[in-house]
Parts: sequence; structure tokens; C-alpha cells
Amino acid sequence: MSALFQPLTLRDVTIPNRVWMPPMCQYSAEPEGPSAGVPGEWHFAHYAARAVGGTGLIIVEATGVSPEGRISPRDLGLWNDTQVEAFRRITRFLRDQGTVPAVQLAHAGRKASTDRPWKGGAPVGPDAHGWQPVAPSALAFDARHPVPTELTTDRIREIVGQFADAARRALAAGFEIVEIHGAHGYLIHEFLSPHSNHRTDAYGGSYENRTRFALEVVDAVREVWPDDKPLFFRVSATDWLDEGGWTPDDTVRFARDLQAHGVDLLDVSTGGNASRVRIPTGPGYQVPFAARVKAETTLPVAAVGLITDAEQAEKILANGEADAVLLGRELLRSPSWAQAAARELDGEVRMPDQYGWNM
Repeated sequence: MSALFQPLTLRDVTIPNRVWMPPMCQYSAEPEGPSAGVPGEWHFAHYAARAVGGTGLIIVEATGVSPEGRISPRDLGLWNDTQVEAFRRITRFLRDQGTVPAVQLAHAGRKASTDRPWKGGAPVGPDAHGWQPVAPSALAFDARHPVPTELTTDRIREIVGQFADAARRALAAGFEIVEIHGAHGYLIHEFLSPHSNHRTDAYGGSYENRTRFALEVVDAVREVWPDDKPLFFRVSATDWLDEGGWTPDDTVRFARDLQAHGVDLLDVSTGGNASRVRIPTGPGYQVPFAARVKAETTLPVAAVGLITDAEQAEKILANGEADAVLLGRELLRSPSWAQAAARELDGEVRMPDQYGWNM
């Protein structure tokens, strides 16, 4: 059988194939009021289509652990029970299609309170449902972003608790896997990297101090997340800086720490924490970072980054570079990519009866 269509079991959860959908923000929730952060009809249709198309695992987009943790006022959230109830409709449908539902829990840090990308993505203020961002240090992401408020240790502890509370709600909402967002220049990544973390207390300076917040979040989530369900962590394996940033060496070391704290898979991406860096993109350009973690640790990894065709995805898995592949833009273009890939690779994937009888 094709490597791409082999099941993968992590703890007590079996994912039917290795074609996974990464979190991709839709910026389509209401910005405030009772419906703030609540998934709606767009979200249901968006995720349902990829489940019907045979995707083995769907990681719902970055979901704020608090209103201030959202990337934009239009992001989803898991800070109240209204959101939980709305998510249940989505997770129920995904499970009915044989897809494992997952959710990425996030805090955007200094990159919070921005407009939707198709509106330019610029920071927004209170007149456009925005707020004052926070960060490990009072350093703006770039010239157009405001200087964030530096977090006190009390606020750091409060945010750790918000991640745990959101994980409890994720369980109540029917998710089988939680992913902690530690990548792309958002709050946890900001703590990890010396480029954005200039603190001199227990949360800054040394590697051990800069990783402290991330591991506290992992511990808090793992404490409330059932032992039989997997916990993922998304990391940016490099800041793409020549010096003064988070590095691939740091990522390998951190992967071992995460595994020791109960993380079951590392979702390996790159970048997002430093503006105006040159990233040499191309087909599979981030796969080598996942491959290195897989080669040098025992933690399972997922690869992402311009993985577009079935043969390419199959080769990544067959060569042992990753345990699964995450297809972003390709699944936006082709919701039934998994079914097409299964036909090409002679693999097996679920086809809904409503479609399968006529194929």
C-alpha cells in the first residue's frame, strides 16, 4: 500500500491516512458581540468539503485562547461555551466522514489585532474592533505594527491558564487532537527567539528561559488534555536570520524537550518572526527541517511547505523524511486532493456513498 495512505496511530487516536490539512485562517467570524469567535456557515462548508474529499486529519485554523489572542478580530476562538457548541457541529460532521478533527490553539502576541489579509492586513485599533497587542518584550514586529505591551509574569501565568481553559473547551467541542501554535512569529515563538525576546528575567536570555513559557503551556494543556489523545506542537524551525534568531539546532533540542513534556508530534514550519528576511521558497522547501528532526530525535513529525502532487508527497514519506504531510494551498484549490492522490498511487481512501456508487 502507498505510504501516503497508511494509517497512523498516536496514543489511542488512529488517523486513516497521512494527507493532512494544516491550520489556515479564514478570517470569517464576527468581530465582537455574542457571535465573536464563533464558527459559522462558511467554516462548516470549508472544513466539511475537505473531509468529504478524504483528508485524514483536519487541523482547524488558529483559534484564539482569548479575544486578545486572535490574529484579527475575525478569527475563531475557544474562550466561551457559545463557541464550543458551534464547533460541535463541525467536529461531528468530520468524524462522520472518517476524518480526525483537530484544532490549533493560539495567541498572536505582538502580531495580533490586524485586518484581514485581503484588506491589507494592517494593524487595526479600537475603531475597527482592535486592541493593544502584548509580547515578551516591547519590540514591534515591523515599522507598521505598534509597540506591544511587555507582559508581566502575572499576565504570562494568566495566558498559560487560558491555553489550558481552551484545551478543556476543545475537548468539549469534540476535537480529538489539540495543536499548540508555537510558530510564525506569534506569542510562543516570540518567547522562543532571541530576536523578539529581550527579557532579563526567568523568561528571557538563556535557551532554558526562552523555552520556559512554551513548556509551561504544554504542561498546562497536557494536564487537562486526556492521556489517550495526542498533543501536537507547531514550530518555526528557523527565523531565517544569519544570527540572533531561533535556529534549526534549537529546534532539534526543543523537539526532545517537547517530547519529554508529552507532545506527540512536531508540525514543522519556518519563519514569520522577523520581517524582511529572504526565504528561499520552492517545492518542499521546508521538508529538510522536518527531516532533520525526524533523523535526530524519536518524535514523529509532519512536513509542510509547497507540497502539491501525490508523487512528491509519497516520496517524502517513503524516504522517511516525515510521518505525514500537510497540504495547505493545494487543499484550498482541490478539496478532494486525497481521493485523486489515492487513484494515482493505488491507495485506499474513504469515498462517501453518495459519491462512490457513481464513480
